[in-house]
Amino acid sequence: MRTQFPFTAILGQEGLKHSLLLNAVDPGIGGVLAMGDRGTAKSTTVRALAGLLDAASIDAPVVDLPLGASEDRLLGSLDVDAALARGEVHFRPGLLQDAHGGFLYIDEVNLLDDYLVDLLLDVAASGVNRVERDGLSYQHDARFVLVGSGNPEEGELRPQLEDRFGLSTHVSTIRDVTVRTEIVRRRLAFDADPGVMSREFATHQQELAATITRARETVSNVAIPERVSEAAVQLCVECGVIGHRAEIVLVRAARAAAALRGRTEATTRDILTVAVPALRHRVTREPFENPTTSGARVHNIAMRTFGLHNAA
Repeated sequence: MRTQFPFTAILGQEGLKHSLLLNAVDPGIGGVLAMGDRGTAKSTTVRALAGLLDAASIDAPVVDLPLGASEDRLLGSLDVDAALARGEVHFRPGLLQDAHGGFLYIDEVNLLDDYLVDLLLDVAASGVNRVERDGLSYQHDARFVLVGSGNPEEGELRPQLEDRFGLSTHVSTIRDVTVRTEIVRRRLAFDADPGVMSREFATHQQELAATITRARETVSNVAIPERVSEAAVQLCVECGVIGHRAEIVLVRAARAAAALRGRTEATTRDILTVAVPALRHRVTREPFENPTTSGARVHNIAMRTFGLHNAA
């Protein structure tokens, strides 16, 4: 098995990393959408999550859905070899079964075929994959965390699919010269000898893995005071979001954030921490408004709603 770049060795992209960790703690948050500049380690970060979950002894595979994958590859199909050799009807699992209980990652998600988008939305909503074709009738549980990445310059994402992601983060190019130089050093070191890099960050990986494990075990017991739920709803109203999925995601993400910090009660500060990724893709966008601007607008509304200052 190919060694993954260590999650804790990835510099920058704090929003994406935190969103992935929140979903690792509570898969019910509903996934992560990471749109932004090309070449900013979006795919590397998502795939590195697999190694971190392995270190935490969490059975949650990270499965890639390749661009151009067929319906059969996604859903599963008749096992043609068994049918031809023995005349038997067997199901050949697809990527949805492989991803059950884990993460399904779609790079270039905005270029995904509309038909596959519809299939994914149906399965994501029901949690069950049903295959009826070629004399085959089969169904299996298919509950997974959907993670997508892409470059918005290459096309917009369908609103129905965008809303299905629990959290959304915008990944931008790092401008700090020192950080960028260290990114080059780490990438070249990993390419030269992945084992050395893995050992260098083993302690950090184990520490973060232990944090995730504890948070997963305690998240359902984290208290959500009524004032925190009311604050989440009020923020959604102030931001003008449509539907009620937003406040549910907001509260679940705040609870997971509290669990990651080892606390037993969520606060309005936790709501503020997750407000932008939970709401930035659910607010009405102004013409030509970019994700950074909409995220700043959500942040400013949150600061004002909670009576805080220093919005930035």
